[in-house]
Amino acid sequence: MPAKKLKEFLDREKIKYVSIIHSTAYTAQEVAASAHITGRELAKTVIVQLDGKMAMAVLPANRKIVLQDLREVTGSDEVKFASEEDFRERFPECETGAMPPFGNLYGMDVYVAEGLTQNDEIAFNAGSHTEILRMHYRDFERLVQPQVMSFTT
Repeated sequence: MPAKKLKEFLDREKIKYVSIIHSTAYTAQEVAASAHITGRELAKTVIVQLDGKMAMAVLPANRKIVLQDLREVTGSDEVKFASEEDFRERFPECETGAMPPFGNLYGMDVYVAEGLTQNDEIAFNAGSHTEILRMHYRDFERLVQPQVMSFTT
């Protein structure tokens, strides 16, 4: 079960969440449609390299990363999208591309787009292409302590 590590963490922290099983979907917009939630509520996790160090950029599914903006707000000299080969081994229990936005569980910094902070609840991939978890944004923020920035369009 891909979400085991994440669910154990949330349960240990006494976080309320809902698991939603949906038909197989690979893109963030497909996941949102399949799970019947809006694109602005679904947090997609994109792995980026900031000066060679992997990090998570987390943003609403209906938005796109502007690498130049991410470079400027992080103070990085070089910012690029990480390839699946670069990060696959970092998430052994997750299906590729379905990583949850909990960088703290994987030794990664997390950068959250300001747009997500406006939601009472967010949903996100739970390590598979058929399950998402939904929880209060404030609980996510407390557990992950992401850096909130503006880097989307």
